[in-house]
Amino acid sequence: MKRALILVLDSLGIGASADAHLYGDEGANTLGHIAEQCAQGMADAKGVRQGPLKIPNLTRLGLAAAQADSSGTELAGLDQSVAIQAAYGYAIEQSKDKDTPSGHWEMAGVPVPFKWGTFPKTVPCFPDDLIATFIQQAGIPGILGNCHASGTEIIKQLGEEHIKTGKPICYTSADSVFQIAAHEEHFGLDRLLEISAIAKNLVDDLNITRVIARPFIGATAATFERTSNRKDLTTQPIEDTLLDYLVQSGGQVISVGKIADIFAGRGISQCVKGKNNMELFDAMLESYKNAEDNTLVFVNFVDFDSHFGHRRDVLGYAKALEEFDARLPELETLMAANKGQANDIALITADHGCDPTFPGSDHTREHVPVLFFGPHIKALNIGARSSFADMGQTLANHFGISALPHGKLINL
Repeated sequence: MKRALILVLDSLGIGASADAHLYGDEGANTLGHIAEQCAQGMADAKGVRQGPLKIPNLTRLGLAAAQADSSGTELAGLDQSVAIQAAYGYAIEQSKDKDTPSGHWEMAGVPVPFKWGTFPKTVPCFPDDLIATFIQQAGIPGILGNCHASGTEIIKQLGEEHIKTGKPICYTSADSVFQIAAHEEHFGLDRLLEISAIAKNLVDDLNITRVIARPFIGATAATFERTSNRKDLTTQPIEDTLLDYLVQSGGQVISVGKIADIFAGRGISQCVKGKNNMELFDAMLESYKNAEDNTLVFVNFVDFDSHFGHRRDVLGYAKALEEFDARLPELETLMAANKGQANDIALITADHGCDPTFPGSDHTREHVPVLFFGPHIKALNIGARSSFADMGQTLANHFGISALPHGKLINL
């Protein structure tokens, strides 16, 4: 029996890429800067964090060593004397953007060789004809926003007006995205998904890769809160990915979290949801327990990016990493229990960076960790991988399916 898991720590970059200056991201290092600030001691509303970042299991799986190789600097405050028990390294993105679909598609074997369309940093940022057609087709009284914005901040600013007027809040970021926020009760979740589908049809001609429906609840700016019913309407992958190849060969792909949205439903056998990182971890464990032969369990831990990276919350990011780290032995125990019956493998990686110490709220162009582990995986420094696609190629080899068109095999 052969199974695999991909655990995407959404936005956990480990050092700026050589081309980071082209994106305004020179010096970015999501993990490195989090560890640095934790080691220095950080004040927040609840006091001062005590002690350095505590991620002993991720360190044992090679994360600290991979970060040191990637950035040339060691993680501040970590005990790195523990023996590494995984194949570790880092990967360099070849896709032209630093967005979620490009990162995920590339790790699944499909780099994106062109830049997606984006909207200018002007107010308004959306073309007049796009918005006029959207208003007419969606049957709405107008829109609010029409600018680049942080999702949580624009809801605070415009949420009450949205409730009064029925106008959805439309905004974007540096990514190729058209985002629509609306109140889950006053506007309605089904209605939000309906107009988001209309918007996706309209932005396809502009080569915009995603429309994101962002429902929220609450009565006032002080109580508004986004819900877990987010929906990403994503352009289809430009080629068949590892997911397609595996399903076509008779295998299965279990999407945990937003993976199915990122791949526009392509190559997905089953979808499982969770409200936060810990629920997603639970769902991943349960999916793995019940997984049949030739099954890939693919999970995106979105809170790292959406709750902490984009919100520039260093302490929140650090705490989330420690909570994730503390649960890794649960997965390793399950994998060890199957050692005699299965040749299973797990991969921890990321899709881009989102350095919470950087100005603004956008992703950062960074290398990502590549940590392969499991009962049969030996400690090995796999070095710098020239593409995220090396991960997909290696998993294709693990499953014994056809080689993918892109990526080089990592000999584990």
